[in-house]
Amino acid sequence: MKPTLQLRLGQSLTLTPQLRQAIRLLQLSSVELEMEINAALESNPLLERPEELEPEPAGDGEGDEDEARKAQSEEAGEDDETHYEDLAPDWELGTAGGNPGGDEDTRPELAVPEDDDLHEHLLWQLHLTPMSERDRRIAATLIDAIDEDGYLREPTESLLAALQAQLGEVGEEEIETVRHRIQHFDPVGVASRSLAECLGVQLAALGPEADCRELALRVLEGGLENLARLGPERMAAELGVDEESMREAVELLRSLDPKPGNRVGGGRVEYVVPDAFAFRHEGRWEVRLGPGSTPRLAINRHYSSLIATASRSDASYLRGRLQEARWLIRSLKTRAETLLKVARCIVRHQSAFLDRGPEAMRPLVLREVAEEVGLHESTVSRVTTRKYLHTPRGTFEFKHFFSAGLATSDGGQTSSTAIQAMIRRLVEAEDPRQPLSDARIAAELAAAGIHVARRTVAKYREAMNIPASNERQRIG
Repeated sequence: MKPTLQLRLGQSLTLTPQLRQAIRLLQLSSVELEMEINAALESNPLLERPEELEPEPAGDGEGDEDEARKAQSEEAGEDDETHYEDLAPDWELGTAGGNPGGDEDTRPELAVPEDDDLHEHLLWQLHLTPMSERDRRIAATLIDAIDEDGYLREPTESLLAALQAQLGEVGEEEIETVRHRIQHFDPVGVASRSLAECLGVQLAALGPEADCRELALRVLEGGLENLARLGPERMAAELGVDEESMREAVELLRSLDPKPGNRVGGGRVEYVVPDAFAFRHEGRWEVRLGPGSTPRLAINRHYSSLIATASRSDASYLRGRLQEARWLIRSLKTRAETLLKVARCIVRHQSAFLDRGPEAMRPLVLREVAEEVGLHESTVSRVTTRKYLHTPRGTFEFKHFFSAGLATSDGGQTSSTAIQAMIRRLVEAEDPRQPLSDARIAAELAAAGIHVARRTVAKYREAMNIPASNERQRIG
């Protein structure tokens, strides 16, 4: 073997620091972008916000001031301020569905309430409950297996296997004893195996003084399916009680919580700040970017003017920071332009949704938007991730407006989002005692000219967290 020289011809894409920064800024949410800008302002003395500028004192001569103004124009671009003024929301036009006004503190923000996690809430109560160490470890395993609705759906065999690995021999009776104690934690009824058991625990916690409690327990023993099938009147005759008492027992059952776990949860507070606003103006849908999407930055004139008189090392440092500041300002400008183009394109395609609701949502894919605005699909994907559009119908992530299309009987197409809205409307209008099966829903959609397979209906129904027909039979 010996060293040799070889020539190869090839093509490769090299990401410059400016391009990397532009791509990274594009995929940041408005909250993350604000954090990024604050970090840049703290680390780069050449950057500042225009509102932080103080009135400049009158100079001894016009040369320095003109030179500083020239540097400012070269660094940030003369049209930067005009550009951001054009993109800033003009709230005087009025936004349908909510007007934040000119005050940034009153911008629409959606907040998820701060609550304890269900498991943390139960573990906190476990630590306060007198219990042997062995029972405490069994309880911790059971709590970990409870789902978000508050039910323990893990098979007993799996729980036994997990506990035997920790504690050795564990009996099923031990598990049941500990589980019954957890069922009386707050919220009452957690760790139940079935709906009837969950409601029974809640009824027992009411005490014997509760009206019609004993009758409600008898109804549970007879099975909620019988109540849904027979109705309160026939159920009353079957149990040998008057109809008024049965109605009171049914009302008592309705007052209970079938999903106690949902009363606790939510985790940390998460804020959604809209990146863009869609509103009607003179009969047309228009889009304006939110203040968080159009941050205004400028070059600090004082520090930029020092470059010419600073020592070599200081001047080199200031030039480096100046170049970083220019890149950031240009990247923010590009980000705002791209975000506005994509938002306008989405609103243009989905104006029917804004006018008439989810059932009017039309099919839309990333490729359509990419071709229309002249961007790559990957760029559109970055723009639509964790970016939110505020509309009169609510605040939605950009991705909400994208969905695949299904053929209709008239040769057109409808979006999967519209079909899901139709399924939800059919379910909400169904007879509680005779809920629609997936096949029946598919037949109803076919009658409306939309041919969807039963398994597709089942997939959409599960995606919307709608139970199957046999689980939707409601009391009464």
